[in-house]
Amino acid sequence: MKALVLFSGGLDSAVCLGLAVKEYGADQVLALSVFYGQKHKKEMEAAKRLAAFYGVERITLDLGAIFEGSSCTLLEGAAGQIPHGEYAAQLEKTEGAPVNTYVPFRNGLFLSSAASVALSHGCELIYYGAHADDAAGNAYPDTSEAFNEAIARAIYLGSGKALRIVAPFIDQPKSKVVAVGTELGVPFELTWSCYEGREKACGLCGTCRDRLRAFRENGLEDPIQYESTEE
Repeated sequence: MKALVLFSGGLDSAVCLGLAVKEYGADQVLALSVFYGQKHKKEMEAAKRLAAFYGVERITLDLGAIFEGSSCTLLEGAAGQIPHGEYAAQLEKTEGAPVNTYVPFRNGLFLSSAASVALSHGCELIYYGAHADDAAGNAYPDTSEAFNEAIARAIYLGSGKALRIVAPFIDQPKSKVVAVGTELGVPFELTWSCYEGREKACGLCGTCRDRLRAFRENGLEDPIQYESTEE
C-alpha cells in the first residue's frame, strides 16, 4: 500500500505524515506540498524540513495562478490585513459566511490535484489533515465532514475505485491532533502554522490561537516561538 500525504508543513499535515509513515514506511509515502500564492511561504520551508526528517519523497506544485484576483487575505497582493482573533469572533463579523482567510475551494482543488498525482505515482490513499475545529461555524466549509464525504466519494469513483481519502481527524478537535502527534513523536518544532510569515509565529491569528489552545488542552507547551501568547 502506498500513500500520498497532502502536506503543507503545518501541524495537522505533519501528524498525518507521521501516521502514514508509521503505517506504511517512509519508502511507501509521498508528500505533496502546494504553493498557492500564500503570504506565509515559511510553511513550504517547514514542509521541506519535515520531509527530510521522515525521509520521504516530496513533490511540489505551484497553483498560485488559480487564485489570482481573490480577495483572500492569505494571498500575496490581496488588500487587507490577516485578521487577528478567534474564529468565532471573525464569524460574527461575516454573519456566518467563511472568514476572509478562506482560500476559495482550496481543499477541493488540492485534493483533486492530489488525486491525479497519487494515481500517477501508484498511490492508493490520500491523507489530509482537516479537523473539526476548522469546520466549526462555517469558517472553512471545505474542511467539513459533509465536504469530505462528497469529495472522497467523487475521487473514489473518478479514480475507478482505486483511490481513497483518509481524513483521520475530520470529526476530531485540534487537541486530538496534538495528542496523536505527541504519541507519534512528531517534531512539532519543525512545523509552521501561522498565517503571518515573520520570524516568529504571531500568536494572534486564528490558526495560532487554535494551535496554542490545542497544546494547552493537552497540558503541553508548544515548542515553537511566538511573538504573543495571550489567552
